[in-house]
Amino acid sequence: MTTEREDELRGRLAALRERLARAAEDAGRDVGEIELLPVTKFFPAEDVVALYRLGCRAFAESRDQEASAKVDQVAQAVGGLGDEPLRWHMVGRIQRNKARSIAQWAYAAHSVDNAKVVAALDRSASAALDEGVRAEPLRVFVQLSLDGDESRGGVDVSAADRIDELCAAVDGADGLAFVGLMAIPPLGADADEAFARLQQERDRVQRHHQQRLGLSAGMSGDLEAAVRHGSTCVRVGTALMGSRPLTSPAVVTRVTPSSQTTVPLESSEPAPPPEGSTQ
Repeated sequence: MTTEREDELRGRLAALRERLARAAEDAGRDVGEIELLPVTKFFPAEDVVALYRLGCRAFAESRDQEASAKVDQVAQAVGGLGDEPLRWHMVGRIQRNKARSIAQWAYAAHSVDNAKVVAALDRSASAALDEGVRAEPLRVFVQLSLDGDESRGGVDVSAADRIDELCAAVDGADGLAFVGLMAIPPLGADADEAFARLQQERDRVQRHHQQRLGLSAGMSGDLEAAVRHGSTCVRVGTALMGSRPLTSPAVVTRVTPSSQTTVPLESSEPAPPPEGSTQ
């Protein structure tokens, strides 16, 4: 980790925290109830370690292959830096055959949108709990589609019966904990209108559940609108990390606790989707 890069991340993080605090104040909310979740996909483990030193303890990834390797690398690197655990979030679309792996490393999954994925994650998380790999159930946000185009991820926000059925399945799963809803505004949509619709649906779903449900909503370009409409978790990539590579990096950097040694690690997954998204 170069001093220049670490200083860059420090400045960007401070600006984002100030921006989030202003957004919360403008909305009449307590900034402490809104999580700032760095999206570190396609960036090296060294960047995560630097952010850990700067006080971040939660990070988001979108691809299981990259995340699985990065989780191990970062755990080794921060082993001597403190006792606070890292919490990794899965924000990419989830394939059933990746459920077992995701249950090994993810604290939360933000992109669950069908019953088959729920069943696969439940089986895998329950097994991980039994084996002592997990200490608590996998936290799940059910993803909604705000424009009804389910091919891009999410349950159609107007399909109340199907949403209720999926939320009930998550809530009733022993290996999972239903914690809220997630959505991304459609391309070109008004962010305030989109997040207002998400908030409205969360309020409707909330009536069927005792636990307080959160909203995973807002990214670099629209976090203020998300905060105005009740977001409890904003997923920020570009505003914190800078521009991503145009294609998936061929090498993921392995780091040591001293960040002095790097070992190339092959990566063969496809090019990146937008930040904090499942698309």
